[in-house]
Amino acid sequence: MTAGAFALLLALGAPQAPNTIHAQAGAQAPASSQPPTFRASVDLITTDMIARDSRTEQFIADLKPSEIEILEDGVKQEIVSFVLTHGGRVFNTLAPPPAPVQEGIVLPQRRPTNDAAGRIFLVFIDDFHLQFRETPRTRELIKKMLRLLIHEGDMFGIVSTGHSSISEQLTYDRQVLESSIERITGGGLTPKDIMQGMATSQGPAELRHRAHVAFSTAYDLMRNLEKVQNRRKAVIYISSGYDFDPFVEGRLEEQARRMGINDSSDEQGGMLAAAERLREDPTYRDQRSSQQLAATDLIREVYDLTKAANRANATLYTIDPRGLIAGPDIDQDVNMNDWNAYVRETQDSLRMLAEQTGGIAIVNQNDFDKGLKRIDNETSDYYVLGYYSSNPDPTRRTRRIEVRTTRQGVAIKARESYSLRPTNLRR
Repeated sequence: MTAGAFALLLALGAPQAPNTIHAQAGAQAPASSQPPTFRASVDLITTDMIARDSRTEQFIADLKPSEIEILEDGVKQEIVSFVLTHGGRVFNTLAPPPAPVQEGIVLPQRRPTNDAAGRIFLVFIDDFHLQFRETPRTRELIKKMLRLLIHEGDMFGIVSTGHSSISEQLTYDRQVLESSIERITGGGLTPKDIMQGMATSQGPAELRHRAHVAFSTAYDLMRNLEKVQNRRKAVIYISSGYDFDPFVEGRLEEQARRMGINDSSDEQGGMLAAAERLREDPTYRDQRSSQQLAATDLIREVYDLTKAANRANATLYTIDPRGLIAGPDIDQDVNMNDWNAYVRETQDSLRMLAEQTGGIAIVNQNDFDKGLKRIDNETSDYYVLGYYSSNPDPTRRTRRIEVRTTRQGVAIKARESYSLRPTNLRR
């Protein structure tokens, strides 16, 4: 399924991805007996910036490059490109000069983009983590996006992770998105599915598999987005979030039931007693110790994805179609402590994805219109700043970024870090 999804951005005729070195095709070896000398370019680092009046929150559209400072790991950088997008119009205030040359491997010249107008939206539907009953709300959410967020001139694509089997290339044709709406079908696991499913030392096996598919799909999409520069890249990430170790008590009771140690005529009382005996079992305790490390695995998955997004200068806007969550549905037999912990963990995972990439998380609320309008504002008015890093140390894989202005009364919002592409890709 994902092979088509990962080709989404090829239609752009996009430039070469940053932080990737390729040998120049057809290079001839010199006739001299001396070792050949090669050269390498330094990648242009770009970051989005939103400037607003501190009191009115109105976008400030007249900032000059001389009023902006970028610091990487505390060292001031020289701004070499400064592009303003305001109300859908692009103003190239400062174009970057050729990249500085260093000793190394010759890089081919970047190809210019074919189209630099409008915005890019990638709608990522993680239907592996949307229950079937959330299908109508998700479809209605996409319809709202067509009305409130995606306008004429915007380029967009749509990808799903599971049963909906959607993989549409970037296009301006709104009918593509409209035709995809009826194909959206939630196929996520219910609490009962999770509690009764096969468990390993790492937790529920099917749950972990689905999460790995979702994160891998999103990770590869971020790698493709690296090829697009000087465009605002917004990923609308629709999911109910992630928890690698959910419903601990419910899974314990199910395991006790399967082991046949419920030997009381009082079913509820017998189950509680059986669960207590199982809780003291050394084998179960060893298994639980391993499963509790699942939270660390989830943090690592989220961290890797946000690093890839920041490397691509893409912003994740996460949306939970469940809306305002009060309690489990009446047909779901779930321990309330289990349920509250599950809701908190899944929502926090979506908040982390958004906050670490400069986006917003629309979770635990029913007013999607307000959130979509805010995304529309943030993707309509912004600056794209570029600089060539003065830090030549390749061992510093992750660099901290601070963007600030010398103009009083202006609040700046920008990403806070980026990471070099790993030498050995983990996906």
